[in-house]
Amino acid sequence: MIIIDGSEGEGGGQVLRTALSLSLVTGQSFRIDNIRANRDKPGLMRQHLTAVEAACAIGGATADGAAIGASSLVFTPGRVRAGDYTVAVGTAGSTGLVLQALLPPLLLADGPSRLVLEGGTHAHAAPPFDFTAQTFLPLVSRMGPAVTATLVRPGFYPVGGGRVEVSVTPAPLRPQEFMERGALRGVRGQALLSNLPANIAEREVAAARQVLDWPEDAWGVEEVTEGRGPGNILMLSASFDQVTEVVSAVGRIGLRAEDIGRQTANRLAGYIASGAFAGPYLADQLLLPLALAGGGRFTTVRPTRHTLTGAAIIRRFLDRDIRIEGRADGTHLVTVE
Repeated sequence: MIIIDGSEGEGGGQVLRTALSLSLVTGQSFRIDNIRANRDKPGLMRQHLTAVEAACAIGGATADGAAIGASSLVFTPGRVRAGDYTVAVGTAGSTGLVLQALLPPLLLADGPSRLVLEGGTHAHAAPPFDFTAQTFLPLVSRMGPAVTATLVRPGFYPVGGGRVEVSVTPAPLRPQEFMERGALRGVRGQALLSNLPANIAEREVAAARQVLDWPEDAWGVEEVTEGRGPGNILMLSASFDQVTEVVSAVGRIGLRAEDIGRQTANRLAGYIASGAFAGPYLADQLLLPLALAGGGRFTTVRPTRHTLTGAAIIRRFLDRDIRIEGRADGTHLVTVE
């Protein structure tokens, strides 16, 4: 059994999600202690428990000790079964992060699967649905499988209530190199609002426009009528020949709309100027499919603790050499062998 200290590295939910995926793929059991020890509220929260329960459902697994607030559990995998699954977080916890745990084993299952995920689609401290659908899944599909995601209903922090449908058609994962993003083809800045005054989104967009010199028609504000509860997110995207980067920030009490707009725009401007293929969120998520494919390379911005932690967990389950090297132009080369 593999023993994992959940306080290592970034010390959050990513450690658990990566271990769940790899356990189902490899058939290796694991015990994790000190779950999310580096967070303000350590232990399993609803979103993380949902990921564990869903992993048990698709993989015929057991998770001894799994409960809200638990700091340790033992996960014993079974056989991954393709099928139709509905997973409800029950809070505004991110549906995209739950998908991170379930997708890798389903990519290698014995048939197509359909997932219905209910919870937060545009949540705090997680990539929004738009990142999953526009940035990550197209690259996974380029590796062999066919994966698509549809937003049925948005779910904002703090209420949730969103619904996402994901279709997975498995195929052998092929090694890929994601080195050059190509020419810039389009940009988009969009602020979404649900049951909040429109001027919040307008102020976010105005502040972002002071940083990004984009044409008038690249910007928009959308009031989401089907959203449950109040919510707001600013999303900025840059589409290149080979990749689309989506940078976002969720509006929260205590954060000025102008600060959200300016800070989010500066993040995307930094990515565009870097010349790297993958931003920080994408770098986190590319590691696992490339490791399962047997290899690959990509360029990225400065690696985050999430990326370094993900690499460390992958090495515990798979015989993979993951190297991260700085380059003269300021980007980093990540190689999986």
